[in-house]
Amino acid sequence: MKLTIALLICLVLSAFTVFSQNSPPAKFPNLVKGIITDSASNAKLVNASVSVLRAKDSTLVKFTRATTGGAFSINNIGTGKFILLVTYPAYADYVENFTLDSVKTQRSFGNIDLQLKSRLLSTVLVTGRVAAIKIKGDTTEFNAKAFTIEPNSKVEDLLKQLPGIQVDKDGKITAQGQTVSKVLVDGEEFFGDDPTLVTKNIRGDMVDKVQLYDKKSDQATFTGIDDGQKTKTINIKLKEDKKNGYFGKLDAGIGTDGYYQAQGLYNRFKGKKKMSAYGTLGNTGKTGLGWEDNNKLGTGGGEFSEDGGFYFSNGGDNGLDSFSGRYDGRGIPVARTGGLHYDDKWKNDKYTLNTNYKIGSLEVDGKNNTISQQNLPGNVINSTTDQTFNNYAFRQKLDATYSIKLDTTSNLKISVDGTLKNSKTNTTSMATSTRADSSLLNRNSRNLTNNVDQQLFNASAFYTKKLKKKGRTVSVNVTTGITKSKANGFLKSRLDLYDQQGQLDSTQVIDQLKTDNTKTSKFSTNITYTEPINKYLSLVLNYGINLNNSNADRKSFDQSAPGIYNRLNDSLSNHYIFNQTSNQGGANFSYKRGQSQLRFGTNVADVRFKQEDLINGGTAKRHFTNWNPQANFQYKFSTYSNININYSGRQTQPTIDQLQPIRVNTDPLNIVVGNPNLRPSFRNSFNLWYNSYKVISDQSVYLSGNYSFTSNPIVNNTITDPVLGKSTTQALNLPGQKPANYNIYANASRKVFGLNVGINASTNGNVYYSLINSALNKTKSYSYSGQLSLSKYKEKKYQVYINAGPDYTVGQSSLQPLINNNGRGFAGDYYINFYLPGKFQISTDGQYQYKAATQSFGTDFHQTIINATVTKSFLKGDPLKLALRGNDLLNQNSGFTRSASANLITQNSYTTIRRYFMLSVIWDFSGAGGGAPAKK
Repeated sequence: MKLTIALLICLVLSAFTVFSQNSPPAKFPNLVKGIITDSASNAKLVNASVSVLRAKDSTLVKFTRATTGGAFSINNIGTGKFILLVTYPAYADYVENFTLDSVKTQRSFGNIDLQLKSRLLSTVLVTGRVAAIKIKGDTTEFNAKAFTIEPNSKVEDLLKQLPGIQVDKDGKITAQGQTVSKVLVDGEEFFGDDPTLVTKNIRGDMVDKVQLYDKKSDQATFTGIDDGQKTKTINIKLKEDKKNGYFGKLDAGIGTDGYYQAQGLYNRFKGKKKMSAYGTLGNTGKTGLGWEDNNKLGTGGGEFSEDGGFYFSNGGDNGLDSFSGRYDGRGIPVARTGGLHYDDKWKNDKYTLNTNYKIGSLEVDGKNNTISQQNLPGNVINSTTDQTFNNYAFRQKLDATYSIKLDTTSNLKISVDGTLKNSKTNTTSMATSTRADSSLLNRNSRNLTNNVDQQLFNASAFYTKKLKKKGRTVSVNVTTGITKSKANGFLKSRLDLYDQQGQLDSTQVIDQLKTDNTKTSKFSTNITYTEPINKYLSLVLNYGINLNNSNADRKSFDQSAPGIYNRLNDSLSNHYIFNQTSNQGGANFSYKRGQSQLRFGTNVADVRFKQEDLINGGTAKRHFTNWNPQANFQYKFSTYSNININYSGRQTQPTIDQLQPIRVNTDPLNIVVGNPNLRPSFRNSFNLWYNSYKVISDQSVYLSGNYSFTSNPIVNNTITDPVLGKSTTQALNLPGQKPANYNIYANASRKVFGLNVGINASTNGNVYYSLINSALNKTKSYSYSGQLSLSKYKEKKYQVYINAGPDYTVGQSSLQPLINNNGRGFAGDYYINFYLPGKFQISTDGQYQYKAATQSFGTDFHQTIINATVTKSFLKGDPLKLALRGNDLLNQNSGFTRSASANLITQNSYTTIRRYFMLSVIWDFSGAGGGAPAKK
């Protein structure tokens, strides 16, 4: 492994040396020239755009504009094969290939005649394809005027026509081989980070330009020093005359078997003001327009954060079940959501305000069935669990961000948000475990209820200042937050234990009330200073102080009389106060020269925390230092081709639960004990990305891989009593063993005869360790898959997408070498949509999944899901639609998962949404704003 790391480091340094060599530039006399005219009137087209592209990869070499008389001249472009691209508003674009070499050093194109509103043959790019593209640095800009936009079509329909961009049936956007996770409107977030809210609701004819780029972090944007944090982003620039008006959609449907859904959306734009409102209601699995609950604080005790500090994980349940408020496909949901949005800019964009209010509830009813196999040294325990659940969550959140440009060199951004949440859970389960000889081991019936109320408040201020020296900056970030949580619930459990003859040996009964009152607070500061050392090298220094405090009062009460829970159970009650102070500092260097950039440095955190036991009077203190080195190298071959190699190291401290867990009895068959002698582990991670995209051929290649291993890992030692089936788990360090994992993904796509063809392959693997009854257990898990995808889209004609491929999974435990979870599989999905005469539209989508039987699970799993929709449009511009949808026509949709971890292999099946038919009415509306926006 050391040799591998050494070779990798040598490779990075060698590549950097080669790529950053600064040889004197060669002097190329090569030039092209010509005169751009109107083909009919012979008028000279002044300011026409002239670009020279490299033919092999479509990268921009030189750019200019036609001067007086329509003349242009571009020199010093070197030798090779090139493309000349000429564009002018309202004219068909002109493109021609040419070659320059040591013999032929100049090319005169003479008069280049552009035709008004017509298409040229052979040497002309078709309007609405590449001719509609402009390259501005790292941004690709598409001109919406050059594409077909049907009345009442959406932004999504426009995006499907753009080269290098694909949109699937669910609205997921892939651009140049990478997933687009953010869609902005005029550079601003619109109802948070849900891209489909923009793409599925804003009309296509409102769009002026579509910009595609990698959005840098706020810190990198401010300092100009790339920190490697980028998000593939699309920005929708609206036409000026469309920024005054309103538009929206109403959608209501009623279905068989009690299914229903309704949605309303209203948007009003007036200049730079945007006001929106939405609401949804339904039980079809659509839980809203996208809810990002950015929980900056939790309410319990648990883990250490990325900066090496301790943070309090979500709790408030005293070991009882809790509900996050998110639907994951398990059970039948009933969702009600709504929201308001407002943003504005004024005084030449000096002031900016963006605010959102969201409210929603989600209730889920369902059933789970779990079959598991627990491998022990020379023994096996098989378990079956049947569970029914009812989960409910209600929350409302208000957030606002206010920005002000204090002067030409400094800015201030203030953000606040507040959330009120309530969740209720009710879970009943029956679990039965048997020995390898099928004799009964134990049976456990449980009912857990919990009611949690939470209040959250967060605030932050971010100040940035550019100093006199170019590249010298300072920024200050201050954040604070408070979370309060109150919970109460009941645990009712009966555990029957059986002897080796299968006879009842003993019974344990629990009937308790549990309460939890928790309050957490956080205050943190961070100061960042950047200093350009020379033209190529910059230094980034940062320092911050973090304060975390938590007061957690958890109590358990037994009955003094039937239905009266007032007898405190001291052994299961606790009241802890946590106080933590963390000082964190770091130094990072950034060296950028030519197309190469190297970043390296480290962060170090000094963390001290104190835990007080207010019931037993004990005090625990801990002091540790965390080092987090990091390095990154990237090379940019061209605007659309780059490679990125990254290393990061992270020291991980044991969690509070591993050191001294809070005792809970919600699962009497699994007990956790602490280990105060645990030492930290260290994780090394290596990542590589390569991306290449060619504009004209619409070809993309994306490769990614990562490998990580952990030194001195913290693993679990689980002691299981084979007679009773009870397990006790304690965390231990395991020096000498290095758990590792890897992931490799490759994707290539391009257009072939007008068809988008994509191929991807992936593999991932894990090797991890545990101790089972103090015997070392090495678990290996690998998976391999490949897929072929075909797609084609023609505006208002059809859209076809097909994706399918095989997979194979390997899973084995060293404790049971003769038993494995190896198995093959196959998965595929499709989407087909046709436009028919008479304003009819028919579409169908589906998925297929196959999992072969394994040694652990002896049955195959097949599932085919087919959905279909018929839509009829009415009125001019098709604003009114009537749709009939059939969901899961074969009635095969059943939740199913298989997994393997440590010495446990699990198969889970659950209820989910099955077949139904629904008739829906959809109305899209819009109107003018009634005047120009007010001047500010």
